[in-house]
Amino acid sequence: MALQKQHILITGGTGLLGKQLTPLLLNKGYTVSHLSREPAKDPNVKTYLWDINKGQIDEQCIDGVDIIIHLAGAGIADKRWTPSRKKLIIESRTKSIQLIYDLLKRKPHQVKKVISASGVGYYSDRGDELMHETDTPAHDFMGECCIAWEDAVNEGEKLGLDILIFRTGVVLEKGGGALPKLDTSVKWGAGAPLGNGKQWMSWIHHHDVSAMYLYGVEQTGLTGIYNMAAPHPVTNQQLTQAIAKQLKRPLWLPHVPAFLLKLVLGEMATIVLGSTKVSTDKIEQAGFTFRYPDIGSALKEIYD
Repeated sequence: MALQKQHILITGGTGLLGKQLTPLLLNKGYTVSHLSREPAKDPNVKTYLWDINKGQIDEQCIDGVDIIIHLAGAGIADKRWTPSRKKLIIESRTKSIQLIYDLLKRKPHQVKKVISASGVGYYSDRGDELMHETDTPAHDFMGECCIAWEDAVNEGEKLGLDILIFRTGVVLEKGGGALPKLDTSVKWGAGAPLGNGKQWMSWIHHHDVSAMYLYGVEQTGLTGIYNMAAPHPVTNQQLTQAIAKQLKRPLWLPHVPAFLLKLVLGEMATIVLGSTKVSTDKIEQAGFTFRYPDIGSALKEIYD
């Protein structure tokens, strides 16, 4: 008799990643439920409501759950980084998992593992240095955000939970995230590298993101922190050129000056001007295989 597949609860299940990960898990035979601020739209997924700011959560959300995948969090680059926006970015990640842990403390459950997102912003702007999971964090806003995020998730160890954290790079997909922002100017024949174009971008194809989360679910012994990026990072200029080549568009314009980006984006300009180059040795040594290891094959699949 086949073993019954596990029940997985996803926070942030209606976001870009959650929308792709949910059907992948369902197709693999897992039971999937969501924690959300809004009622369900997917008939295959049971949705439980919560309000992080009010500290409210449907206590039935953990019934029968084996693994929690924590993706909840306000968009990093959606709005300018005002003090209130920074507070929301951090607290939407930390208070949400704290709310779940508080529930696990007071109610019997069978949760064994928490798999959480984090970001390569942990390392932030580090020039040409290749960053490994054991390297120290940056102490700008992105670094401090990721430290608080990971610290909050790691509190689950005190509850006897296995913890797996993926520090995610720039996720490339046509439907949202960074790529539509990068390729719009290229499509109009006005594409140009940002700043000096030499800053490293640790990117990853969205299919490999979902596949790595699935790998974390299926490899019960996989715990700790792993960089989630493709094995071959590119500079901003190389990425811009690769997009133009794939779209068969010319690049006529000079580089977009760094001072102009700082003027428009403020402190958030560090996302596009900062240089982050991460190693994927650890996750590959753990047995994960990338479907799209290089930027050419990744963009070809996305645009074709």
